[in-house]
Parts: sequence; structure tokens; C-alpha cells
Amino acid sequence: MVPYSPEWPLLFDGIAESLREALRGVPIVGIEHVGSTSVPGLAAKPIIDVDIVARREFVDQAITALAAAGYEHRGNLGLIDREAFVAPDEAPRRNVYLCVDGTLHLRNHLAVRAALRASPALRHRYAEIKTRLASDPAMTVERYLAGKSAVLQDVLAASDLTAEEKRQIYALNTSM
Repeated sequence: MVPYSPEWPLLFDGIAESLREALRGVPIVGIEHVGSTSVPGLAAKPIIDVDIVARREFVDQAITALAAAGYEHRGNLGLIDREAFVAPDEAPRRNVYLCVDGTLHLRNHLAVRAALRASPALRHRYAEIKTRLASDPAMTVERYLAGKSAVLQDVLAASDLTAEEKRQIYALNTSM
């Protein structure tokens, strides 16, 4: 976990440009910078999270184009309508996902980003919890996710997601 870097949006811009080039000819809805590095002022692991947004009928075409550009397709990793990719290099480190437009996983990423950008208090609380959890050398992924759960519920409560979407996200987050 490191303090926020104003370099992160610039790194995202370069990644997005490279992805647009790789996806030339594939109709995509957009490319979104999500995750903690997309929130100014928020401490984060220095890994850029990217959601490529496509309509369902163009997902296979996008997977083929990304593979041709050197991205390794990892499948959906258990999350329907979200395909994961390993980048062909680590400059910069990034997580790349292909998301079907309008799906809950994408809406969740965008809602969390918007809520954290809009609320300095939530952003500060989230950063404190993440930093404390990450500083524990015995921390596991499961404990890290569980430790963030309460503040993420507050972030979701402040979002524009519907009550049913919030319930579904809570169920998903607590089942991992």
C-alpha cells in the first residue's frame, strides 16, 4: 500500500491508449479506470485496474483482439460477464477486465469509484482500513476482504446503486 500518486491517471491513459489500439475494429463502449488508483487522494496498491466495457455481442471479438495483442485470457474467474486478462508486460502493473456493459460487476466498480471520489470522509476511512490491514504481515486475501467489508458497505450505501444491487453485491462480497 502506497500513498496516492498523481502518476496513476497518466499511467491509465497510456494503458487505455494501448488497449484502444489493440481493440481497433472492435466496437467497445469504453475503457474505465477503476479501483483505488482511480480515486484521487486514496492510498492503494500501485496496480492500475482497468475495465474494458463492451456489449455482450462483441465480447468474443474483444477477447480475440486482446489475445492477439499479447494479453493472456484467464476466463471469468468465477464472475459471470467479466473476463480477466494478464497483461503481456508489467510496465505498468495492471489488472485488465473485459466487462459486459450494464452488468452488476461493472456498476459496482463505477459506483464505488464515484462514492469515494465524492466523499473525503469515506475515502479517508477506507484508506485507513486498507493501510492498517495491508500492514499486517500475516494478512490473507480472505481476511483483507472481510476487514474492508464494513467500510465498503458504507461506500455502497452512499452510491447510486439500487437496494437490490447493494444486496447482491453484499452477498457476493461475503461469499468469497
